[in-house]
Amino acid sequence: MALSTNSDTLRNWVIRYTFFFLGLILFGLGIAISVKVRHLGLHPWDVLNVAFSDKFGLSIGTWSVIVGMVLILISLFISRKYINIGTFLNALLIGPFMDFFLWLDILPEASHTWFDYVWLLLAILIIGMAGGLYVAGGIGAGPRDGFMLTISDRTKLSVSKARIAVESMVLVIGFLLGGPVHVVTFLYTFILSPVFQVSLNVFVKLREALSEEKPEKVNV
Repeated sequence: MALSTNSDTLRNWVIRYTFFFLGLILFGLGIAISVKVRHLGLHPWDVLNVAFSDKFGLSIGTWSVIVGMVLILISLFISRKYINIGTFLNALLIGPFMDFFLWLDILPEASHTWFDYVWLLLAILIIGMAGGLYVAGGIGAGPRDGFMLTISDRTKLSVSKARIAVESMVLVIGFLLGGPVHVVTFLYTFILSPVFQVSLNVFVKLREALSEEKPEKVNV
């Protein structure tokens, strides 16, 4: 889902892109935190990026960019419907933001105690809220969401079934490459989806209050 306005004044443009870029930055922070406690498990796409990084070199964020751009190219080949400027910005920026937070070396290392679970829960909450924030900006879907929406359209599967199918394949590939798959990997969706939905509703209302006109929901 994305959001748009009938007209985009300078004020609304600034609000939309502020939401979008803040969301991407926080998304990168959340993933960086989760990577620090990767032994507990990661989201399927992050399992894949970590596996590629460990197996072939380059940073995790670089692989996030590569995977995102590959998904955009596939989506463009099938249908351009869900690809726009926000999709490219999402693919190009979240990985470097994550690498930047890891490079700063200010995040606690894994303690292999119960505190790691608290740290990972915080990461999931940040990622969920960040997703709601950048989607509320209405700039466009991310490359992974756009890819799953494209697959849903082409296969006639529901979006939820398409997501399960795609992320299951991604998880298997990541696991076979030695990625960090553990119990928390299978809990991500149950925690992340509700946080994202609540956050999206909150940030849409906030954007509505700040904007000169109310945004309308449209499918992208």
